[in-house]
Amino acid sequence: MSCATVTVNWKHTILYLTLIISLLYSIETLISHKLHVNHNQIRLKRSPNLPLRFRDDGTFKILQVADMHFGMGSITRCRDVADAEYGYCSDLNTTRFLRRMIEAERPDLIAFTGDNIFGSSTTDAAESLLQAIGPAIEYGIPWAAILGNHDQESTMNRAELMTFLSLMDFSLSQINPPLEDGAERGALRSIDGFGNYRLRVHGAPGSVLSNSTVFDLFFLDSGDRETVQGRRTYGWIKDSQLSWLQDASKQVKETNHFLLHLVKYSHIQIFYHDYTLVKQDSLTSKQGLNPDPALAFFHIPIPEVRDLWYTPFFGQFQEGVACSIVQSGVLNTFLSMGNVKAAFIGHDHVNDFCGNLKGVWFCYGGGFGYHAYGRRNWHRRARLIEAKLGKGKDTWTGVQRIKTWKRLDDGDLSKIDEQVLWEASYSFLK
Repeated sequence: MSCATVTVNWKHTILYLTLIISLLYSIETLISHKLHVNHNQIRLKRSPNLPLRFRDDGTFKILQVADMHFGMGSITRCRDVADAEYGYCSDLNTTRFLRRMIEAERPDLIAFTGDNIFGSSTTDAAESLLQAIGPAIEYGIPWAAILGNHDQESTMNRAELMTFLSLMDFSLSQINPPLEDGAERGALRSIDGFGNYRLRVHGAPGSVLSNSTVFDLFFLDSGDRETVQGRRTYGWIKDSQLSWLQDASKQVKETNHFLLHLVKYSHIQIFYHDYTLVKQDSLTSKQGLNPDPALAFFHIPIPEVRDLWYTPFFGQFQEGVACSIVQSGVLNTFLSMGNVKAAFIGHDHVNDFCGNLKGVWFCYGGGFGYHAYGRRNWHRRARLIEAKLGKGKDTWTGVQRIKTWKRLDDGDLSKIDEQVLWEASYSFLK
């Protein structure tokens, strides 16, 4: 082989190697971000300050946001608004309303009670959730969410939705309750649905109950659609969920022994109904204190809510109660627990009333979102719930009163229908 031939081959080899290296560099540049972790972009979930607790002024306020039906932001049109509004009205009106409510009321917790997004109106469930709940995150407000019957109609199923919600900034949402103490870390209880969990609220800072739960919040998955004996119907709260509620109620009652010790060691005197607990920890009548008051949040109403049409109710009852044909025993479970004072629901957008069933209030949030169906000339609205602690001589004590009201998305955020839902019949004296 001549020297000229060797030189040509050597040059060709160098050319091929250069071409291959150039190609590899181009490919690496194009896809490296998919093959390597960029540690500069990784961040942890921003969590709210825990535990939830009452404010220094003895109040704890919850904003209920029912039925946002969020779609894809500015390109998703409003429903049931005036003709003059239709041309510019979109999901952004829902976002603006949520921001106004946060600024006006400064809630301690926001409860999103289902149909947060309207699945059939979005091609990306995760992006829609980020936009829908965005204002809560922007303001750093702790929030908790459950699912309705429309959330899962897009790109994520119910398990994926609750997982995603639980991982969002400032979220207190949980996929399901954990197993009992002593079980494997992170293991969840076997239970129907996704989004069954309990949140505890502690007493006011510096008070005698600052490190104790004084207020319980239960969130429940009421499902979406099911078939029962060949009939299509809405979902309902299942027996496994009711069993969990009963178990949680037993735990609440057991923790009340702490209050008995508190009485003994801090010399607080408690007058409760027809018995008295004094500093000697004596009990002159009945057996122990009732558990701390609790609220429940779920999306689809129970069938008994229909009966409220025949009772005095507070607010507007403007459409039929859309619920399951199955009566699952939710009301009886609440009654047996003894501490659930009110349940807050959604689903029927132009109902916003509260009614009492055997001592338990059932209150609609009223339609919040502009992409949800509504009624012309009937303002979108939000419900507020405020719990107030009792005041002893030197300290805040247990929950004394729970009240609720609504605000309309009008020029003044008009406040309407304020009412007391529950008031304790005990007092704390020093």
